[in-house]
Amino acid sequence: MLELAILGFLVEGPLPGHELRRRVSQLSGYTRPVSDGSLYPAINRLTRAGLIERRADPAAGAARYVLSLTAAGRADTFQRLRKPADHEITDFTRFYVVLAFLSHLPDVAEQHAVLRRRLEFLEEPASFFYDNERPLRAEEVADPYRRGMLLTARATSRAERTWLRETLGEKPPAFDTACTDNDLHAPAAPAS
Repeated sequence: MLELAILGFLVEGPLPGHELRRRVSQLSGYTRPVSDGSLYPAINRLTRAGLIERRADPAAGAARYVLSLTAAGRADTFQRLRKPADHEITDFTRFYVVLAFLSHLPDVAEQHAVLRRRLEFLEEPASFFYDNERPLRAEEVADPYRRGMLLTARATSRAERTWLRETLGEKPPAFDTACTDNDLHAPAAPAS
């Protein structure tokens, strides 16, 4: 997630390190604060891999530098956006990082393929709680806090599915069972 955020912002143009840090923090900081201990090692990994280059910025002062994407970095970014890993489709926070940069893909069909994967995931019945293998719906849970989790997840999932269908130019099914049976697929604890 962090590497894609770095690469995604650099697709938009070269950035000083401190500005890149600010943008990455704004994008993901509300769910997972970005520390220097994770950001700068990620920048170093991407630099060693030849995906970004770092050059000194003498006008900005000592120890200041500007980062830019290499041709290999641009190709790598587009590949990450075209073919996100399954956990980048199913994890809410990771998917939002993909979504933040998806418009950089020049082919709308490739963008829509990613959105269809997310929609397919959201349409699978799931829950935070189960009775054996059967996902429990909010109405079946007595605990008010667990019911609250399920109701919030349902509303979020429903809103996201509506947006995805509109973006893809698809009409919702005549009777959307996913809207009544699918209580999960909403913001969950960030994956590590």
